[in-house]
Amino acid sequence: MKTLAIDIGGTKFSLAGFDGQTMVRRETRPTNREGGPQWMIGQFSEIVEGWKREGFRAERCGIGFGGPVDFSTQTVTLSTHVGGWDAYPLIQRVSELAGGPAVLDNDANVAALGEAHHGAGRGFDPLFYMTLSTGIGGGIIGSGRVWRGADSYGGEIGHLTVDPNGPDCLCGSNGCLERLCCGLWLERDYQKSAADLMTDEQFVLRYVTNLAKGLKAAVMLLNPARIVIGGGISKAEDRLFLPLRAELRRQIPGWSRARLDVVPAKLIDDSVLYGALVLAEQNL
Repeated sequence: MKTLAIDIGGTKFSLAGFDGQTMVRRETRPTNREGGPQWMIGQFSEIVEGWKREGFRAERCGIGFGGPVDFSTQTVTLSTHVGGWDAYPLIQRVSELAGGPAVLDNDANVAALGEAHHGAGRGFDPLFYMTLSTGIGGGIIGSGRVWRGADSYGGEIGHLTVDPNGPDCLCGSNGCLERLCCGLWLERDYQKSAADLMTDEQFVLRYVTNLAKGLKAAVMLLNPARIVIGGGISKAEDRLFLPLRAELRRQIPGWSRARLDVVPAKLIDDSVLYGALVLAEQNL
């Protein structure tokens, strides 16, 4: 079966075509934050129509969206980084252009599925996935499926308060993990990209203190067999992961003997795309 996979992010978006389990098409473009959903649907249409002319016609579609999603009603709740998405009928629009049924979830949940089934999380259950990128999100996997909670907000680690006296967050709270550690705010606060900041050893030592506070909550609440971290900031590899593991060991109570297996995503920029394939397989 042929599957269209879509990853909608605040900085970029990607589409992939799968024939069975094999990725046979892929395209990434930058997100126009001012263009809103109408602009992005136009981009999707342009790419999908081109693939149809080449002979690739999807029979179903999985979508990972960079913001809160109500899975039960299959609707976008909102995007805190890009305007115009609140309650937008994304499923209907994508189904029309793809020519098949579609299923939608938050991108962190979808990436968690991708890493659990095809990446660094294979063989580890339960699994906690965190995306560390423009924003911060989390996904919880148990028995190979997403645990979403009662109202589809399970795993939203980005909006845990890690500093009660911290700066205001776009969500309306303050001192959130996302506000202190995501790429969007790092660039605004320091006038440097996250990639540049990750080369500064002293900055990273300060940075992982807050990051570990958020992950400590995941460890103590969920006791995952493994934590996988994806997103652009995770590409710093050992410059980030070595001090993060050390700080997390320092913060976790020794009596808990909790597993502290924290690794970078294996699929890197394709976690959501492979997860969208699994999402479609499980739900369509």
